[in-house]
This record gives sequence, C-alpha cells and structure tokens, in this order.
Amino acid sequence: MAAFWQQRGRRQENGGLGSVIDGLGSVFDVLLANARLVLGVSGAAVLAIATLAVKRLIDRATSPRDEGDPKAEQKSLEESWQDLALIKTTPKHPKKQRREDLSEPLLSPAQPLVAGEARDPRGCSAPLGAPQVKSSPLRCLTLQEKLLSYSSQLAVPEIQASLVPQLARSICTQLQNFLRSKCPELPFGRFFLSGALLDGLEVLAADHIHLMLPVVLDAGLWSLISGEDTVVRNPQHWMIKRIDLGYFPRGCSPWDRFIVGRYLSSSVLNETLHKLLVASINWPAIGGLLGCAIHPVVASRELKLEVKHDQVELSITLFPVVEMEDKVLLAVPPEGPVENLWLESFYRAEVSRVKELDAGDSGARQLCLRILNGVCRSQPSLHKLGSSPVTHVILHLSDTASDWAEESLADRFQQVLEELVAYLEKGVLPSYFNPKINLFSGLSEEEIDEMGFVLYRAMSEPEVLL
Repeated sequence: MAAFWQQRGRRQENGGLGSVIDGLGSVFDVLLANARLVLGVSGAAVLAIATLAVKRLIDRATSPRDEGDPKAEQKSLEESWQDLALIKTTPKHPKKQRREDLSEPLLSPAQPLVAGEARDPRGCSAPLGAPQVKSSPLRCLTLQEKLLSYSSQLAVPEIQASLVPQLARSICTQLQNFLRSKCPELPFGRFFLSGALLDGLEVLAADHIHLMLPVVLDAGLWSLISGEDTVVRNPQHWMIKRIDLGYFPRGCSPWDRFIVGRYLSSSVLNETLHKLLVASINWPAIGGLLGCAIHPVVASRELKLEVKHDQVELSITLFPVVEMEDKVLLAVPPEGPVENLWLESFYRAEVSRVKELDAGDSGARQLCLRILNGVCRSQPSLHKLGSSPVTHVILHLSDTASDWAEESLADRFQQVLEELVAYLEKGVLPSYFNPKINLFSGLSEEEIDEMGFVLYRAMSEPEVLL
C-alpha cells in the first residue's frame, strides 16, 4: 500500500497526469466488475486482457526511465507491442446466429490480396503453399441442355391429347351427316381431320385442329390455272376454271352453282357453308349429345367452331379442299376483291418430307421444329412467322447440313436462326417445293423488320428465346 501511494505521489508531480490516470483506473475497475454481468464470460475475458494491456502502456509512459540504460526506450516499445498483440490474438467466440441473420448476404466484399498470401475459395487469405480446399462452382446449363429442357416443358397433357381427337371426330361425323341430309346434291368426299396432333408431329397445345371438307370435282369439267397467269401474279394461288361449257353446259356439275365468271369461287362456297353452320345446324343439341358446348364463330372470315368441354377448349377450322393434278388447294382466298382464288397447301408434303428425313438418319428435325414453334408461340413479335416457313427453312438447311443427330441440336438450332435472319433480310423465303413461291409474301415490311430484329439479337444469345 505504501508503495502504491508513493507511486501515486510521483505521478501527481508530472503536471496533474496522475489524477487523470487515477480516474481512468477507477473506470477500468468498474468496467471489470460489471463486465461479466453485461458481456458474459468470454466478453469479460477479452475486456480484461485489453484493460491490462492499456494499463501497462500507461505505466510505462508515466514511469521514469533509467537514463543509464540506453536500451530502455526500445525495450519499453517492444513490450508495448507485445501487450497490444494480446488483444489481436485473443480468440473470438462465434456469435450466435439469429433468425434475422439468415436473410443477410453470405458474401462479403472482396479484400485485396497481401503480398505473400493466397486467397482460398471462400475469400479468406491463406499463406502460400498451404493446402486449399476446392469449392464446387454452380453448374451452368449448356444451350443443348436448355433446349431439351424447354422441349420437355411443351408436353401436352395426356388426357387432352386423347380427348381432343375423339371429340373432333365426333363433331366431324355429325357435320358430315347433316350436310349429306341437307345438301345431298353436293358430292363432298369423306371428311377428315388434319393437324400436328393427328399427323404424328410433336404438338405444342391440343387446342386447335383442322376439319377438311373434300370437294369432289369431275376432272373432265374443270382445269387448273396458275396464279402466275392471273392478275395477282402469285404462284401459290390457283384458279379452278369450268371448261367445255359448249358440250357440258352449266348444271352438268353440281358445283356450277358456285361459279363466278367461269371460275369456281372459293368465297361463294365459304359463304354458303358459313350460313349453314350459323343458321341451319342445331349445335346445342349436338353439343348436349357429345357433352360439350359448340358455337360457330359468326364474325370470322373463316369457317370456325368453338368447342368448350369440361377438360379442354378447342377451336375447329373447316377448310373446303380440292385435290387435282397433284395439288392440294384450300378455299382460303386472299384479302381483297379477288374471290376465285384457291391457296395451295404444302402441309401434307412438309410432314411427309420431315418424317422421311428423320427416319433416314435418326435426326432431330421434328424436335427442332417443335422448339421453334414454341418460341414463335411465346414471342408476340414472331406469331406471324408460323410453322410452315420454319419447316421450309429446316428442309432447306437439311440439304446442306447432314448432321441432325440429337447431340447436334444446339448447332442446328443456331443455324436455323441464322438462316431465318438471312431470309428476313432479303424479305424472301422460297418454298422448298416451289422456289417461285415466296412464303414471306403475306407479311408487311414492318412485320419482317420486327421479326428480323428479334432473331438477330438472339443469334449471339439464343437462350433469350427460351
């Protein structure tokens, strides 16, 4: 105790510094006394070590130095750094994790590397030569894997894939029975359904199907005239001309009632059938028999039925079709005053050729077509591109690219995008079956530019389309 007061007296002689130190000592004592209650055992231990180090620094700073020892100042500094090292090397106990901490980001900002150190995969510095633990990075999907995954998402529920054809066939039978009883003089052939769902192609949705109404013509009374020889100058459209009127006057053919200017009018035939569908057929009775609701679309230029079932909603489009001279012609006149034109359809040839090529080399053309149709369906700017132009691009590419195995799907997909962009730049896509036909002729320049822009951006990153 006497030594303590003697030391305190010496500190008071140094310009009042002793009183300040005495006050600090009192504060430290209070902190140490209550540290265990406030900070716990580990926190109190850390505070005690830190307080001890600070006290030692103060004692060395205020105590008189031995002027005879030249190394006293250097020794004092070394001891002070050792005391500070106590604070740095004191182990810190892990903080107990709280619920709100789970939402905090796990990664901290990267710290610069210090010379002579290496950073381990978790962001902590480690000395060079020390064994480092390799972290497993997140696996990035390739374009091939993304395409296959996207294709699997386009699968149609099995119940819809089986119910829609059954329902459409029942409606087809009812419609044919009605036309035979209402218009027995018109020699329609046997009605049949068409579409990807029935033709063996992978479909995107079981919500639309085509009902074909064959128009049976006597080849001796009718002949075809190419659209190139008409005012429209379009080789994809044809006219069906009534011939030999001198020997076989009007009335010899049951279809003469639909003639306009010696040509079988697709517009007049559609208008007649439209009136029958809307006003003459008892669709509520047929729908009640089949367990669904059937409504003809009144305002549409097409012959269309809307069918609502408990499990599916279906749209059925009717097409009068003429097959002559190896041509399949649909009663789809273009917009405008021309009403005698019939559109040549290549759908049957497209399906047959794609299947034939895939069967020959176990190719993935149908899979590629399915994915591209899904892309066009999901992208509003690509809606008017349609399945037929994409099919013709794939057929053109098949003449130059021989590897269509599923393992090369990503390469072929990118090639199809490049080919489409090239055709859109020219504004011309020649038909695979008739190079004179431009499949982009029905598109406006604005639509072509918009589709070209979307596909051009996707060439460097095709994943944006999926």
